[in-house]
Amino acid sequence: MSIFYRFAIAGALFLPLLKLFGKLQKTQRRDHVFFIMQGACLFSFNYLFMYNAGHHIITGLMSVIFAMVTIFNAFNQWLIWRNKPAAFIYVASFFGVLGLVFLFWRELSVAHNIEETLIGIALAMAGTYFFSLGNMVSVRNNQQGIKPWTSNAYGMIYGALILHIGMQLFDVPLQWDDSPHYIASLLFLAIPGSVVAFTCYLVLISRIGANKAAYTTVLFPVVALTISTFVENYHWDIFAVIGLALVMLGVVISTRGEQILLLIKNMIRKNTIA
Repeated sequence: MSIFYRFAIAGALFLPLLKLFGKLQKTQRRDHVFFIMQGACLFSFNYLFMYNAGHHIITGLMSVIFAMVTIFNAFNQWLIWRNKPAAFIYVASFFGVLGLVFLFWRELSVAHNIEETLIGIALAMAGTYFFSLGNMVSVRNNQQGIKPWTSNAYGMIYGALILHIGMQLFDVPLQWDDSPHYIASLLFLAIPGSVVAFTCYLVLISRIGANKAAYTTVLFPVVALTISTFVENYHWDIFAVIGLALVMLGVVISTRGEQILLLIKNMIRKNTIA
């Protein structure tokens, strides 16, 4: 319900403002099929999976899984656009998966927690994969000359409609919390957290590509696990430190692999000449 409010407010503000300032592009009917897909992937399903994952694992670990969106993007670009991943993507995937094993080792080693942890991991993975699919839809929209603010505005409206249909199907009552904390947090997420942040991110995709844009997720786990340490009583051990380092290494390799290979080649060439 809160996700519905968030994107209903965002879309209701964003779309009229674009129209008022003459920034809303003319679109064709088939474009709206992709706007619906973008709304489903970026503004509804991914949030439903991620928020439900929060019932089973701490948010810091969720953000570590979300950082692997770079690897999902590489896979989806091969699956959808037939862009074969470079060899370093497989190396990055290995480090990423190995890092997750280390990070969740303590939770998985406790028998009564293993089912909860696996459910949380699966839900967070699903949410991340839907976000990656939304990136692929954004790539298509960019290729058709549709600006990120136009696709975002329509996508948020469609995402809110999808959530509202889901609320009707599952008999979720429409409620409202009039506390200042709830309203303030909702407005923060709707305007700077959705209208501004998502548009900036999709503009970044249009300029440098989905893989490089996803590099911004490298900082998420560091920030989130730091907060979880103080707010959710997350306890660090050697396995967690190694796991986080491996995941970060995998993300860096997946987004900076070409530069790393070039640097290694230059070093080898200099040593050979010397």
